[in-house]
Amino acid sequence: MAGHSHSANIKHRKNAVDSKRAKIFSKLARNIISAVRQGGDDIDANLKLKYAVEKAKAANMPKDNIERAIKKGAGDKTGDAFEELIYEGYAPGGVALLICCLTDNRNRTAPDVKYTLEHMGGNLGSTGSVSFLFNFRSIFVIEMGGKSEDEMLEIALEAGAEDVIFEEEVATIQGAPADFLAIKVALEAAGVALLSAETGYLPETSAPIDDKDVARKVLKLIEGLEDNEDVQNVYANYEMPDEWLEELGS
Repeated sequence: MAGHSHSANIKHRKNAVDSKRAKIFSKLARNIISAVRQGGDDIDANLKLKYAVEKAKAANMPKDNIERAIKKGAGDKTGDAFEELIYEGYAPGGVALLICCLTDNRNRTAPDVKYTLEHMGGNLGSTGSVSFLFNFRSIFVIEMGGKSEDEMLEIALEAGAEDVIFEEEVATIQGAPADFLAIKVALEAAGVALLSAETGYLPETSAPIDDKDVARKVLKLIEGLEDNEDVQNVYANYEMPDEWLEELGS
């Protein structure tokens, strides 16, 4: 989920992680299984699998869970193939949504996504209706750890990042999607504490929300979409006060 403050959104998402950990791990495992079925179980030879495993590690998925998912993908060749789909739509307040799915049955996923949108105040858009508002990026949210902005900027640039946004005690580092692994390895080597590491979509423009009731509806809709096992990520271009994220997302 991406909006006004990516780091604030990460904090908001992590507030609910404990209660949803099993579902999150299930989605990460599905991503790994899909990558293995497409390109094999050799992590060094299968870049998609390497990305999936790195994402799982960043979410603190246990090593045993990761290994089981790889073995399942390698051993179950008769399972239904997973398909990556992106649906576009709108939340209340004119907020644009990109809904990224990984499914073995699009005839189930499409109606489910449409139902959730329409019954929670949103609507499904046509292909291309909102995707132009987002850029696909490598995104790292890290703790400042007592470092100055100049020190953190130097670390980020040396790691190959293209942009850094500072917000209180955290920094959001952005880079090209193809450089995800190289930047992640370089940041870890520099000893920074990663709060989040992923490739995802960041909005170019934001939809300001100045009504708390609308903000509540937007966050509830996103939560409803993310409850769907087929939905991997939901990205949104809202802009709202960070304290609303803490209050409404708790």
